[in-house]
Formats: sequence, C-alpha cells, structure tokens
Amino acid sequence: MAGLPVTEGEVAFDAPNAGKPCTTWYKVVGDLSKSSDPVLIALHGGPGAGHEYLTSFTDLYEQYGIPIVFYDQIGCGRSTHFREKLKDDSFWTVDLFIAELDNLIDHLKLRDRGFYVSGQSWGGMLAGAYASRRPQGLKKLVIAGGPASFPLFVEYGKQLRAALPADVSEALEAGDRDGNYESPEYEKASAVFYKRYVCSLDPLPEPVTKAFENLKNDSTAYLTMQGPSEIVVTGNLKDWEGWKDAHNIEVDTLLLNGRYDEVGEFCVEPWGMVIPRIKWIVFEKSSHMAHWEERERFMQVVGTFLKSY
Repeated sequence: MAGLPVTEGEVAFDAPNAGKPCTTWYKVVGDLSKSSDPVLIALHGGPGAGHEYLTSFTDLYEQYGIPIVFYDQIGCGRSTHFREKLKDDSFWTVDLFIAELDNLIDHLKLRDRGFYVSGQSWGGMLAGAYASRRPQGLKKLVIAGGPASFPLFVEYGKQLRAALPADVSEALEAGDRDGNYESPEYEKASAVFYKRYVCSLDPLPEPVTKAFENLKNDSTAYLTMQGPSEIVVTGNLKDWEGWKDAHNIEVDTLLLNGRYDEVGEFCVEPWGMVIPRIKWIVFEKSSHMAHWEERERFMQVVGTFLKSY
C-alpha cells in the first residue's frame, strides 16, 4: 500500500460479558476528509482470519476511488483476544460481531455519508445478517462466498469430500473418527481439500497465508463458532440460517462465489431467492477466493456494482 493514504487506529468496544477492556483495530485506505462518497467496509472471514487476506480490495480505491475500511474483528489480529472464552457460546455470537461493526461505523461517523459492506466467507454471513437489520447508512451489500445456510454448507462439504481421491477422503474420515485433526495424514488430506475448494493458487499469496497464520495463532472464535476446520463443523454456527431474515434486506446486493468454491451454488442460492434486489455472479476460474484467483475481474465486477446508481 506504499504511496496510498492510510490511517490506522483503535476504537474501544464494550463487548458484552467481556470481563476486560476491549478494542477493535482498523485501517482506512483513502482520505475520508477529501470525499463525501460512501466508504466500503470489508468484513473478513474465519471467524479469526484477520483483515490481511482482503488487502487486494485496495484495488477498488486505486481504480474506482472507493475508500476502504479494513478491521480485525475481536479475537484476532491486532484487536483484543479472548483465549479464555474458548467454547463460550454465550460470548461468541453473531450479535457480538454486529455490535462491534456498529461501534466502528459510529466511531468513524459513517452513518450520514453512507457506507457499503462487503463480507467474504464468514464475513459474508455477518454482512447478510447485518443488512437484514436495515442499519442506518447502509447503501449497498456484497456477499462473497458467504453461505446462506450453515446446514447447507455442511451438506455441500460432504459432497465435496466424496469427490476427493479415495485415499484423501479416507484420511479425512479417519481424523473425524479419531478426533485427531493434527496428524500428518489429516493435515496432508486437508491441504488437498483447501487447494481444490478454498484457494487454488500456488503458491498462495502472502496475505492469504497470513489468514491461516492468524487462525493458528488464536483459533478461539473459529473453534467455538465453526469447529476444528473448514471440513469439520461442530461450532455454534452449525444451525445458522441467515437467509430466513434476508427478505428484510432493502439495499442492492451483489452475490458472488466461485465455480469450485467450498461455498457452492447450493449454499448461496437461498440468498438469491429471498433478497429482493440481488445480482448473482459466479467466477468460473475460482474456488473460495476470487478476489485473488480472478482478481482483475472480481474488482471490475465489484467496483462497477458499487459505483453504479
């Protein structure tokens, strides 16, 4: 981001039942004082993956002049961590992250100027849930690889695993039976799944590698809400059905996923059926990270959508 106007900061966040002071770290790309146009807020996945793997979104500032707000959701990166809250279902909730997002928006005084929200993976789920509440100031919504239903995501994951080579599928099943998700065999098999359905680039972009490092460094939120991996879902999101409230979304919405995405059409289709004003695009050469795998086209699609009226 050399040469780009960048501002970093922290905002205090009164997280319910946190038991300690909490802050959300954020970064703004673009000078908010020089424009009154809406700002794009980027919601990362995980939970716990951190903001770095979304930094390709800076293209939208360079090419379309859209200021970008990145932030690390609590529990990861440079925001407050809560390792002591492992498996605390009453703390790690969708409502917690919605409250954090609202707090950041108010701190940056974005209500009157307006803002866009773009969420990727878990961030797409969060974005959909947030937009369903019709927040003041929201102008447009982008859901990228965000399942509309976690039960559908789990079911689709089973289909993807069944399509893997027999030895890979057997290694994954053995890990599930034994509960050993850190054996060399299981990690090797998981890598095959991730290469096919999460990010197909080789080598992985350094910011994507950073997401996996963030999750390894502090997996508290991920383990509690998702489970041991993208393949094994045991967390408190397992019954989440965000599409059931999505008919309340009033803003224009862009729905995106990859042809080889772990969050396939089966998982995102309910968004398309219930959100009143929605456009759905599938990236034919991508898995779960089209913002890297088809970066140029992805930014063109998103930038055009956000700048159109």
